[in-house]
Amino acid sequence: MTGRDEHRRARYPAPDERLSPEERYFNRELSWLSFNERVLAEACNTAYPLLERLRFLSISGSNLDEFMMIRVAGLAGQLRSGVSKMSIDGKTPGQQLAAINRKVRELEKTQQAILSDLEPLLAAQGIHLAGEARIDAAAEKWLRQYFLEDIMPVLTPQAIDPAHPFPFVANQGIGALFNLTRKEDGSQLVEMVLIPGALPRFIRIPGEDATYIAIERLVCRFAHLMFPGFRIAGDGVFRVLRDSDIEVEEEAEDLVRYFRTAIQRRRRGKVILLEIDKEFDPDAEAMLREQLGLEDAMVTKTDGMIGISGLSDVVDEDRPDLKFAPYTPRYPERVMEHDGDCFAAIREKDIIIHHPYESFEVVVDFLRQAAADPAVVSIKQTLYRAGHQSPVIAALIEAAEAGKSVTAVVELKARFDEEQNLKWANELERAGVQVIYGFVDWKTHAKVSMVVRREDDGYRTYCHFGTGNYHPVTAKIYTDLSYFTADPKLGRDAARLFNFITGYVEPQETEAIAISPLNLRETLYELIDKEIVNARNGRPAAIWAKLNSLTEKGIIDRLYDASKAGVHVVLVIRGICCLRAGVPGLSENITVKSIIGRFLEHSRIWAFANGYNLPSGRAKVYISSADAMSRNLNRRVEALVPIRNATVHDQVLEQVLLANLLDTEQSWLLDGETGEYERVESDGEGFNCHEYFMTNPSLSGRGDALKQSRVPKLTLRKGAI
Repeated sequence: MTGRDEHRRARYPAPDERLSPEERYFNRELSWLSFNERVLAEACNTAYPLLERLRFLSISGSNLDEFMMIRVAGLAGQLRSGVSKMSIDGKTPGQQLAAINRKVRELEKTQQAILSDLEPLLAAQGIHLAGEARIDAAAEKWLRQYFLEDIMPVLTPQAIDPAHPFPFVANQGIGALFNLTRKEDGSQLVEMVLIPGALPRFIRIPGEDATYIAIERLVCRFAHLMFPGFRIAGDGVFRVLRDSDIEVEEEAEDLVRYFRTAIQRRRRGKVILLEIDKEFDPDAEAMLREQLGLEDAMVTKTDGMIGISGLSDVVDEDRPDLKFAPYTPRYPERVMEHDGDCFAAIREKDIIIHHPYESFEVVVDFLRQAAADPAVVSIKQTLYRAGHQSPVIAALIEAAEAGKSVTAVVELKARFDEEQNLKWANELERAGVQVIYGFVDWKTHAKVSMVVRREDDGYRTYCHFGTGNYHPVTAKIYTDLSYFTADPKLGRDAARLFNFITGYVEPQETEAIAISPLNLRETLYELIDKEIVNARNGRPAAIWAKLNSLTEKGIIDRLYDASKAGVHVVLVIRGICCLRAGVPGLSENITVKSIIGRFLEHSRIWAFANGYNLPSGRAKVYISSADAMSRNLNRRVEALVPIRNATVHDQVLEQVLLANLLDTEQSWLLDGETGEYERVESDGEGFNCHEYFMTNPSLSGRGDALKQSRVPKLTLRKGAI
């Protein structure tokens, strides 16, 4: 027994039934903040090109913004309403907010420190975040003219006094306050300038070097041009975040109308966070606190950059030498062998596409061909997020205009995509698509496309089941799986799923897939329980899973039971994990790792040993749209799809999942005692799963090409996981 094991035994001397909630589970919100710490740590990764490091810093900022606008806003709302609901680890909303505030302040300090470290490195490469030393006479002249011609005409200074109502500050809005003294008589005046969101966050000064100045600094620099006859005694910049969640009322009579008004309400949500300059005038701060109603809001002060997510503008600088080498996804050879005919390729054998390593174009082509094919009679499609320029939407419109029966399930409750989804719904309806909005109180999160085709031997159903969205942009940066099949059982189950969504016809049973909230949870429980039985009977027992989040108490407790029975559990969880791994007597047979790298891990996979040593052709393997979270299992329509085709089974288990388990270069291990994550230290040569997938074609998409060149087989080394 190691010293750490002895320490843990001392900490957890009692049977796990006597452990408190805090000793059994990690807090959901603090676990998310730990995830964002790992994202932020990539900004310090010297193996990455410099602008990619800046991108991770920016991402950590936008992640934190959304966390504040949704999760913290929800807890603050509970606190205001007197809700005392405990978190999974036994904390009240107030206790959680206090812990979150401490952690957020630490994170923001780390962000500013990392930015300070990156600035000289960027400057050495000719990219500058302008300070006084970078603004020479020529730059000053250009900036002054740019301000007068392009910026000042769209700014509206507003006096702050009893005669002028306090202006509304939009969500994520940036503004500046100015203390002015009239030169003529010495009278005092406070002016506010709100910076319109349509203006660029950073302005690039012309020149060979890339020199950027933040818009708020530009406004402060030339504020005297806005206030002739006044002396500027002081200024300060601030930024506001508001509650951005939309709660759906079950009695909403018209869901479309409800969301149109709810989107407007969200823009005026309660202030959750006020960011201000460290040297912000105390009287001005007091005025902001009073006018913005900040009784329950968090106020942070910084001597660095406000709104660090805005650095994404600088990341866009055209410097390919400071970014990851461009990567072009492969188009599946299996489909090309059938002259690009998706239906012929799928009819021959199931195929799975691994994004972003394989092109999302094949998903679009599947729908485009369905739209143009006279043999296709019906298309049904779920749409959770489709993006602003959506070839999927275009294909559905083309199909409807060609006279096919087209049904689209558009999810209005997809957070921050509600407005775009309303737009798509209108366009689809105008083209003759039957648009369904699903359930009022459940989100339709399942990613399913179903095409019915008239063939010589009758009607055949072709299905696409995905772990990600039908979104062409995220498909280039998210790792997801697209499973194409003409299996009649899966086709019939897809039809039952759509009937459930569109007509509330709950299926009495399904032949293959499990559906949330009907039986997906129970199916996972049964699969875990079978592993427990196998372990107790002396048969090989193991569970491998890859998820974005694990917060659902029932699943966690089942995994604890599996660990105690001797089931070997390895979990690859990118984000939130409320399970405590490696606790003696509770979870000593569970390992949790997180992968953070060039691509965002998004696919959901479950593998169960089924009485054989993993990896095995006899293991039970599933892909899913659902994470192991209460919302996915209780309040969303999701799908859990079994993988039975041998080649696809091998690809998902022995290539995709195993590579994630073997990764050492982008992996972090969870310490079940502290909740902290430590980078995996590789012995000898490391293994990078993203590089492996970029350089090794997937199995099921290769077709006859496999006969000429084999894909290197991964081997589970002893002690690797």
